[in-house]
Amino acid sequence: MESIVLEFEHVTGKSGKFRLSDISFALPAGYMMGLVGKNGAGKTTCLKYIMRENTLYTGSIRIDGRDRLERGASFRNQVGFVSEDNVFFEERTGAQNVELLKNFYDHFDRELFSETMKRLEVSSGKSYYKMSRGERMKFQMAFAMAHHPKLYLLDEVTAGMDPVFRVDCFKLLHEVIEQEDAAVLMTSHIESEMKKQMDYIGILEQGKMTYFGENKDEIWDA
Repeated sequence: MESIVLEFEHVTGKSGKFRLSDISFALPAGYMMGLVGKNGAGKTTCLKYIMRENTLYTGSIRIDGRDRLERGASFRNQVGFVSEDNVFFEERTGAQNVELLKNFYDHFDRELFSETMKRLEVSSGKSYYKMSRGERMKFQMAFAMAHHPKLYLLDEVTAGMDPVFRVDCFKLLHEVIEQEDAAVLMTSHIESEMKKQMDYIGILEQGKMTYFGENKDEIWDA
């Protein structure tokens, strides 16, 4: 029986001017799910509901079988978040950020972080604010992997990136979900990327999920 890493059950609520209405889906371990939709459809709002402790909604969000609201601060061990909106210490180097933040995680693997940074060819000695967008995304991937989350949340990570970065990114993600029995939820405006890389697709329109299921050609032809 497949273990469910992330489950939304009739989730309804509002974040700023964006609203979600009766969102339900289940993402099993070992798979990647793409959230697609126009700007304002609710993609980033879905991620915010998972990440922000003070977000108000009805329904249930479960991570690895436990309700999101019951986890408290411990949920950070289960979620690896990669996004331009993710906050790190701008004046500190990658290595210094790790030293300052690693104790918030129960099983942070400093060696794995260093190995992944080397593999992605990013310097740990560079200040975060001096990193390019691509370097920041790679740093965040290395940081996320180092605390062995069950769920990876990627918000427009590959937007504006070169093809080599995209290939490396997805190669790494496929390795991670197979080795760690984890899952990936990703937003992207790059339709070709979603068609090729995702196992499941969720289509959002004005805060409603009009489709959730396996990634099929007919979804994109509609």
